[in-house]
Amino acid sequence: MKKIKIAVDCMGGDYAPEEIVKGCILAYKELGLESYLVGDKDAILSILKREGFKENGLKVVHAEEKVEMDEPPSVVLRKKNSSLYLAGMLVRNGEADGLVSAGNTGAVLTVGKFVVGTEEEVERPTIGVALPNPKGKTVLLDVGANVDCKPKHLLQFAIIGHTYAEEILGIKNPRVGLLSIGEEEGKGNELVKETYPLLKASKLNFLGNAEGRDIYAGTFDVIVCDGFVGNVILKASESLGLAVLQMIREEVKKSLLARIGALLMKPALNNFKKKADFTEYGGIPLLGAKKPVIITHGRANAKAIKNAIRVANEFLVHHFNEKLRENLIKLAPEEVRI
Repeated sequence: MKKIKIAVDCMGGDYAPEEIVKGCILAYKELGLESYLVGDKDAILSILKREGFKENGLKVVHAEEKVEMDEPPSVVLRKKNSSLYLAGMLVRNGEADGLVSAGNTGAVLTVGKFVVGTEEEVERPTIGVALPNPKGKTVLLDVGANVDCKPKHLLQFAIIGHTYAEEILGIKNPRVGLLSIGEEEGKGNELVKETYPLLKASKLNFLGNAEGRDIYAGTFDVIVCDGFVGNVILKASESLGLAVLQMIREEVKKSLLARIGALLMKPALNNFKKKADFTEYGGIPLLGAKKPVIITHGRANAKAIKNAIRVANEFLVHHFNEKLRENLIKLAPEEVRI
């Protein structure tokens, strides 16, 4: 039986290649997951040697170039000797089974779409993120891959999100909502109004419009929107989380009683921090690509990379793409099936 191997762009991210290579080592030691380490061969081998890693579960693939964080996404298609492009080609050629990168997000999306490739039934791949709520997780998509969408795209996002929630998160018959400015049918912009009847006619567990307050309330398991709105929500959520933690720290400093209370609440605060910690989640998937493509944070450390590799492996173990192809036919209304 062929062993799963993930291609990792070792030159992408703020802490590359040091933390990226260490993350690959952790994934192998703790999870038994093998990787192709794509990047500057001398730098990668130096880190492996320093870490005392002598196993053969990690294979180094040399890349002469890297895609910078501030470069236009399309440049990756011209930089065919870059670590990101070569990692994508390993997946495309069947040598690797998935891709992980902490590099330029737009460039990773470009490689996912045009190098790894998109499932034939999927018009546009989408980025989905599993956000924490008091009852579990809410899948929000799209959060940045597609700024301008048509109703048919949002229908596909809903089916993709349903599959993600059911197969990866273990949520049976997930409740699907369409993000709008009111819960009543007929509320929203033209895109929302035209998408509503498609979702209603589908075989999804569609509960109607979702409002912004529902995202973190656990009212829905899957919420769909276009990538412009989704990205704004994601960035605002990240900023809010950091602001709340900072405000709590400032308030705690103001009195002895507050400091005592903070000590008593430390276990609960640590659990909350863990739920919101991106390093625990590893990264967000490009859903609809032919093989797992995991985009992790530019500030990813070794722990985040290890978990990104774990997430890529989960998509393969759960046969996500096979289930998605089935659902795109089974759950869509007759008139919009591909």
